[in-house]
Amino acid sequence: MESIVKKFQSKFRKVREEINRWDELQSCLISQFRNASHIVDRFQLLQNTNNHGVLNCDSGMRDALLEKQIESLNNILVSIRKTLEEFHCIALSLDKIHRDSRQLVNGGFSHLHRKQLQQQVGMKPSLIYCLDSLMFIHEIYNSEYLLKSSVISALSEISLKSSASELGALQQLLVDQSNIHTEEGMLESSVR
Repeated sequence: MESIVKKFQSKFRKVREEINRWDELQSCLISQFRNASHIVDRFQLLQNTNNHGVLNCDSGMRDALLEKQIESLNNILVSIRKTLEEFHCIALSLDKIHRDSRQLVNGGFSHLHRKQLQQQVGMKPSLIYCLDSLMFIHEIYNSEYLLKSSVISALSEISLKSSASELGALQQLLVDQSNIHTEEGMLESSVR
């Protein structure tokens, strides 16, 4: 029983690494989103010819400026999609950790009875609790990845015709990480 608990501790260390990586990516995504939002805000200003002043006499300059902003937005959106792919990789990794742990209990230690799986080893939580925690962690981070994907998809669709309030609402969804509950951190740390 001690050996399987040590294997679970190793699994939870890997989960902690993935969550730390998630946090780093979260900061990057927020920065990328803010940059994209600033460009989208400028679109409305650039499309109004009253805001061009001296540039009104040279429509080529005005069009080039707008084209450059669109190019910059596209580059940022490509970066955002790469960041989303990394979020997806973390969600997949968390799923794999959960599946491997379940396989560890079901396959490698099939001689364990349900009662043994519910037993605690010293101060450590039970194996069932560990498995449930891994499943829970995967579910919340996967849900958050799906939400982030939806928000970024919405940004791509509304970028040329969005208002500041729409962009602000989308950004708030990304910042809040609404699917990641505060008890997640307590749950994960209690398993270590």
